[in-house]
Amino acid sequence: MKIASFNVNSVKARLPRLLEWLKNSNPDVVLLQELKCIESEFPFEALYDAGYNSAVAGQKSYNGVAILSKFKIEDVVKALPNIEAEKGEIGYPLLRGSELTRSATMGDSYSDEQARYIEAVISISGKAIRVASIYVPNGGGDLMLNETLENSQKFIYKLKFFERLKSHFSRLAEFNEIQIFGGDYNVAVEEIDVFDAKSLRGTVCFHDLEREKFRSILNLGIVDSYRAANPSAQAFSWWDYRGGSWQHNKGMRIDYLLTSPQAADKIIAATIEDRGVRDQEKASDHCPVCVTIEV
Repeated sequence: MKIASFNVNSVKARLPRLLEWLKNSNPDVVLLQELKCIESEFPFEALYDAGYNSAVAGQKSYNGVAILSKFKIEDVVKALPNIEAEKGEIGYPLLRGSELTRSATMGDSYSDEQARYIEAVISISGKAIRVASIYVPNGGGDLMLNETLENSQKFIYKLKFFERLKSHFSRLAEFNEIQIFGGDYNVAVEEIDVFDAKSLRGTVCFHDLEREKFRSILNLGIVDSYRAANPSAQAFSWWDYRGGSWQHNKGMRIDYLLTSPQAADKIIAATIEDRGVRDQEKASDHCPVCVTIEV
């Protein structure tokens, strides 16, 4: 079974490229991020014609995540459970613009207005496989007066999002099942995962605070499938559109397929797809990442 994760950076704009890649790569399950459309605008029909059922959590112009599957999609959850709300603790700060527009603890355990998480169960040959598509906040952007990256509301929201992921993954670990959590995590965890660790250290997506949060997720026993299968390889999954980053291979590996121990034991291969996907005209700034497991 081949599972892929792909930040398409606008599913409507990249649909021809997405369909071409699906035909060539032929994954069984695909976890999409950054759809940038509401659910009613999602290309369900085109993807169904390509052989895929779809489950979508959309948002106008921003974010958005989806699960595509050749098999039936069940038990869909369209938001990340708000563990702090369930505990009755203080909410996250209110954020500006496209960020949260109200407290994340206003009586709703699934209260994020940003579409960044979708989870479902897929049954194959009588086995239940739980998958999730995740789009972690970038955490960067213009800073307000007297803000630093570390105390900016967007970066704090990112760190809190990692904490919520960890809490939810910890709960899911109680189930003895194959679990795959794919997505754009917007963090490169090790120096080998960036083109220049010295110059990038302390910047967004390679800041020690967010790297520590990501490592704490891995410390639950969750496995980075690409690194498990390729312990010493340097490969990137994202290149900025600006500054000739693609042409000079100034990239970062920020897209992951994380697996439960039950899935990690079944990994056959884990790859970052052919760079030709990124080299196409009107391509996403990400490449798909894939893992093949035995089921």
